[in-house]
Amino acid sequence: MPKKIVILLKRILRLWFIFLIIVILILVFYGYGSDDRRYYIAAIIITSISIAILLLTYIPGLVLRIRLIKLMNQYYRIDDKTIARYFKKNLIKIQNKMYTLAQKQANKSYLIVFLNKHYIFYHMDTIEKFIELYNQGFGDKEMLEQLKEFEVNTRAEVKIILDTLIKLDRLKDRQISVKERRYKQRFENA
Repeated sequence: MPKKIVILLKRILRLWFIFLIIVILILVFYGYGSDDRRYYIAAIIITSISIAILLLTYIPGLVLRIRLIKLMNQYYRIDDKTIARYFKKNLIKIQNKMYTLAQKQANKSYLIVFLNKHYIFYHMDTIEKFIELYNQGFGDKEMLEQLKEFEVNTRAEVKIILDTLIKLDRLKDRQISVKERRYKQRFENA
């Protein structure tokens, strides 16, 4: 029984704005037929208070988003666990914020990937270096060696970065394939 009450209260809290609009409309209709302006004043006051409350509910999320992007841009690579420890917030809340940022990253300079049930942020410098190596014909293993200074640690990360960049259509065709590059390199060293 208590679980049903909690679900009912959550549903009411989600629909509070609709209930408020209904109350305001009732006040306006009562005031429409009479010469008394109290109904209109009450409707204006309730509307002002509801707009203020609505704006105040968005401010904490907006501040967290701004602080999150500012922190992430300080690192070449940072994961959601580290961010949650830094902000002393719940990991799920940070993951939800990173999920929303990942959905809107098509034209952004950074990259957020989802790997092993965690979100990982990569700085613009890391992505530019990755795209440069990709265009030069480097393979996964060679890219990993070159990206060690950017804190890319595993081949799985290299593959997920590649897949995400392809999915977002941020990679152009390679100038030289991996096979051609290795072939040229083998005969240059001989």
